[in-house]
Amino acid sequence: MTSGTALRRMTAHERREQILHAARSAFADGGYAATTTDQVARAAGVSQPYVVRLFGGKQQLFVEVYTRACTQIVDTLAAVPAGPEAKARMGDAYIGLLTDHDLLRLVLHGFAAGSDPEIGRLARATLSDAFRLYRERTGEGPDEARVFVAHGMLISVLLAVDAAEHLGESAALAALAECTFGDALGAASVGATSVGAASVGATGAHAAVSR
Repeated sequence: MTSGTALRRMTAHERREQILHAARSAFADGGYAATTTDQVARAAGVSQPYVVRLFGGKQQLFVEVYTRACTQIVDTLAAVPAGPEAKARMGDAYIGLLTDHDLLRLVLHGFAAGSDPEIGRLARATLSDAFRLYRERTGEGPDEARVFVAHGMLISVLLAVDAAEHLGESAALAALAECTFGDALGAASVGATSVGAASVGATGAHAAVSR
C-alpha cells in the first residue's frame, strides 16, 4: 500500500462523531435502559473505557444523542415560514422527519426515559417547542396546536409499533390506522417495513397532523 492509499487516521472530532452515530443506532434499537456503553463501543469499533472517558457515562452519552434528535425536530419545524401554507407545511415537515426510523424510535425512547431529570427536560422542551412553533407559524389557537402535537405523537407511535403490518390483529387497530394514515395505509400495509411505512406516510398522513 502506498502512502497515497494509506488509511488516514481519524481526528478526535471524527472519532467522537463516529461514536455518536453508533450510539444513535444502538439507543434507537435498544432504548435507554437496555443499551450499554459496551454495545456502543463495539458498534463504533472503539473500547468501552474510551467511550466513558469521552462522554462520562451512558446517561451523558444518551443526553447528547437525544439533544441532537430533539434539536433536529425543532429546527425542522422552525424552518417552516409563517403564512397561509404553514399548516400543511408543518405537517409535511413532521412526517418527513419520521422517514428516519432511528430518529422516530430514539425520540420515543427518550419520552419513556423521561423520569431522568435531564432527559425529561429535553422531552418536555421538544413538545413545548412543537406546540409553540405551530401556533407562531400558523396563527392558530392552542386547541389546534394541541391537535397537531397529539396527532404527530399518534402517527409516531403507530409507525414505531409497525401498526400497518399488523392490521389483522384487531378490527380496532385497523380502524385506528385507517383514520390516521388515510389513503397511505394501503401501500404501507403491503409488505412494507417500518421505514417504508414512514415514507409512505409522508405522502398521505400529513393531513392527520395538520388538520
